[in-house]
Amino acid sequence: MSTRKKIGILGGTFDPPHIGHLRLASHFAKILALDELLLIPSGEPWQKGSDITAAEIRYQLTEAAGIDLVRALSYLKIPTQVGIDRIEIERAGPSYSIDTAKSLRDRYGPETSLVWLTGVDSLIHLPTWLSWRELFNYMNFAVASRPNYDLATEMDPEIQELLNICQAFDPASLENQPSGLIYIDETLSVDLSSTDLRNRLKTPARNLIESEQIPSHTLEIIANLGLYK
Repeated sequence: MSTRKKIGILGGTFDPPHIGHLRLASHFAKILALDELLLIPSGEPWQKGSDITAAEIRYQLTEAAGIDLVRALSYLKIPTQVGIDRIEIERAGPSYSIDTAKSLRDRYGPETSLVWLTGVDSLIHLPTWLSWRELFNYMNFAVASRPNYDLATEMDPEIQELLNICQAFDPASLENQPSGLIYIDETLSVDLSSTDLRNRLKTPARNLIESEQIPSHTLEIIANLGLYK
């Protein structure tokens, strides 16, 4: 059995973090037997436009979501450690995943399996990321399916070419090498969107949003600070 350390990375704007993020995180924590899982709020999300909540507030919301994630992992008896990382918030300029990947590889060394956790919608748009091919020199990818996203019909030819070379069909494969693989999981399907939740929070329906959609501690901060009105 491999003793290679396994670190999951869930990056995002987290504006706000929602239950979909936590479900994806806990799902991959279990099937990949992650030792650690980092939630990384972006500092300046260059693809998201200018109407973004301040980074420090999004970090606070993500910390709150982390409390619920730790409780969920404990309940499920998944021994993954959770951290909320400031690496992108403290780095000046736009938040590029390639910079984060390089920094995390330097931090954890050449042998650790670094696994970027994401949804299939992000995989579809991966060719729009800066130096996206280079990412696979630093980490593996674990990708969750999402409703209304059909990888077969929406996939860029460059992604198909990448899958032909890098796709792993057994999640245990990601334990055996530190980077360069893509595992697509079709057993989890999350239909929540931060954009949709923000829009709902701006309407009278905000009072109907419950902890089944936004983690309870995050929802409490949103209410206390009067966010997204």
